[in-house]
Amino acid sequence: MDDKQPGPVKKIVDALTEAVRDDDRSPARAPGAPSSVPPEPAEPTEPRAPLPPKPDQKAPLPLSATGRDTGVPADAAAQNGGYLTTAQGARLPDSDHSLKAGPRGPVLLQDHHLREKITHFDHERIPERVVHARGAAAHGVFLGYGAAGAVTKAAFLAEGVETPVFVRFSTVLGSRGSADTVRDTRGFATKFYTGQGVFDLVGNNIPVFFIQDAIKFPDVIHAGKPHPDREIPQAQSAHDTFWDFVSLHTEATHHTIWNMSDRGIPRSYRMMEGFGVHTFRLVNAEGASTLVKFHWKPKLGVHSLVWEEAQLIGGMDPDFHRRDLADAIEAGNFPQWELGIQTFPDTPEQMFEGIDLLDPTKFVPEELAPVRPIGLMTLNANPTNYFAETEQVAFHPGHLVPGIDITDDPLLSGRLFSYLDTQITRLGGPNFAQIPINRTHAPVNDMLRDGFHQDAVHSGVAPYKPNSLDGGCPFFAGAGEHAFVEYPTPVAASAKVREAPASFADHFSQPRLFWLSLSPVEREHVIAAYTFELSKVYERAIKERVLTVLAHIDEALCREVASGLGLPAPTATAQADTAASAALSQLGQRWPATGRVLGIITGAGSDPGAVRAMRDAALAAGLSPLIIGPTGAPLADDLGVQRTFAAARSVEFDALLVADAPAPGADDRGARDAKSGAVAGGQPVLDSRIALLINEAYRHAKPIAGLADARALWAAAGVDPQAPGVFTEPEAARAVSALAEQLGTHRVWERFPAGAH
Repeated sequence: MDDKQPGPVKKIVDALTEAVRDDDRSPARAPGAPSSVPPEPAEPTEPRAPLPPKPDQKAPLPLSATGRDTGVPADAAAQNGGYLTTAQGARLPDSDHSLKAGPRGPVLLQDHHLREKITHFDHERIPERVVHARGAAAHGVFLGYGAAGAVTKAAFLAEGVETPVFVRFSTVLGSRGSADTVRDTRGFATKFYTGQGVFDLVGNNIPVFFIQDAIKFPDVIHAGKPHPDREIPQAQSAHDTFWDFVSLHTEATHHTIWNMSDRGIPRSYRMMEGFGVHTFRLVNAEGASTLVKFHWKPKLGVHSLVWEEAQLIGGMDPDFHRRDLADAIEAGNFPQWELGIQTFPDTPEQMFEGIDLLDPTKFVPEELAPVRPIGLMTLNANPTNYFAETEQVAFHPGHLVPGIDITDDPLLSGRLFSYLDTQITRLGGPNFAQIPINRTHAPVNDMLRDGFHQDAVHSGVAPYKPNSLDGGCPFFAGAGEHAFVEYPTPVAASAKVREAPASFADHFSQPRLFWLSLSPVEREHVIAAYTFELSKVYERAIKERVLTVLAHIDEALCREVASGLGLPAPTATAQADTAASAALSQLGQRWPATGRVLGIITGAGSDPGAVRAMRDAALAAGLSPLIIGPTGAPLADDLGVQRTFAAARSVEFDALLVADAPAPGADDRGARDAKSGAVAGGQPVLDSRIALLINEAYRHAKPIAGLADARALWAAAGVDPQAPGVFTEPEAARAVSALAEQLGTHRVWERFPAGAH
């Protein structure tokens, strides 16, 4: 944790950390325990009340449908009682057998329990989101710094104000059953439960979007989704329809190159930047308007996977990102982001340094408009129930509070309609705001009535304005009562047209800026991504068209991708160089290693004392250690094995520490484990799966350390012991310290040869 973080949030973080650490689980157990109480081998038979949630979990506050504090316990909405019942509370003696006419049937229609159980099961799924279907979420708290007071009257941004939040991260293209580590844009949606109503900041991990006008949204999503004839490929852009669209609709070029960069395969949601994408308007207490762009800056830095890691993880652990987020919170390594704003004068042209602020395919470099921090968000609790919270949470860019308003961005205008329309369909009617995770923490008196899933019991007889029968209630609020008032933006005289401003026509200068801002190794990754994606495209004409687009960005980029595809490179289109933006590269800074996953490799004869010292040193350094052993047998009572040689793969670790050079295990053979013998030249005295584990980590430029007696493993794994980031240390504490220091740069970038671009 950052010792310089503001006091109130630090107190909350410390309290929750203690709650996590003071539970009854041994410190040898890794995060991921499915229950709050470890089970016994035998099936329980004595009735008891439901178990409480785990210490890392939190449920929505028990507010009424109209935002009133009910005063009931936080678990009041959870299941109740120790006996199985019907939905109406009648206790049941059996739920394993249908009611039949004799043991062999037939089944009787009068079995009301069977009908209730099966009917509910048939309807327990709701339509998944068309986009952003696969998500993970967490509860947290936001602390205002008070630094935005000059530009907005939004009360939750005032100094010291703490606001509950719920954040959902997601991929865009894939279905709920797709993998986490696909190359895709990630959603970053935050619900602030402010005292003035709900504010939703619904953004992405990329600051620009594919399109400039919402009317094109169905087109870009239809192009990116699986082909409609075969329903493949799932959760990927590496296919003909996507590249056909983006090569013809070149305003998508900027977002596409971000997607082809390492930003498209983040290491973790905890290490992901967030952007509001659009330009918003802030209004201060005097009614003055300032245009802004919102940024989320992760305290752990912005880091990514390499492409081979992403592919391996997709098969080994398709839940990698959601597991990483939940495990980090359960372990007390609470992720944090600073909310920042770039501010711009609200001029009639709404331009800044030649950049049209209403164009969602453009961003403003931080060198031109620095990001000013205005608050800190800490995610400190996991959901209690995925469906009730993560799946049913409903975001909407039109959920605004006094002091925050919209602009005339044509993509944002369409989203204001689309999100509301989507929630009505997905969540069964207009009362989705009454679902507990969506309930405002401010009083509600909206005069909206009835409809599907109406939970409020309204009193009075006059749900209309004006009225006298209900005493005139509810009344209109004025500025003194913190009413939300739309900013009176002047509208120029014009004609109704289907056009875009001339400034929207520049589709290539900012993609070139992005390319020039990347380090050589990041450029290599972009080249590889374009080459891989286009190699999956069937039609040659589409590949050639994309190369023509790349020629507008950079000659070297176009040439290298063309070479990889075996196609001629088109003549480069002259592009003016522009000043690079250091903020666009993920390299060049140092970051905390808090919560990084360290794999500790042990053998059957490993000294428990030495392994214990390694684990304790890792915990003291803020790392999350996982012990890797030949089998699941613990090394000692307090040294459980979290990963076996058969189950472990390098991609789930940020660094490796070798406590022992283990001999081949009994299952180190191809028929039992296909990873066996995967590293050529492996020595038969060592387990070949550990050689593969270390070889992959080495190739992926991860730091590796071993004690003096582990040196034999370097040769077996094809590791150069003199290479950067390879440490051989006599003491465990020194080895851990070396790894933690190296993790400050995420990878050992020196191991990747720099490109010539």
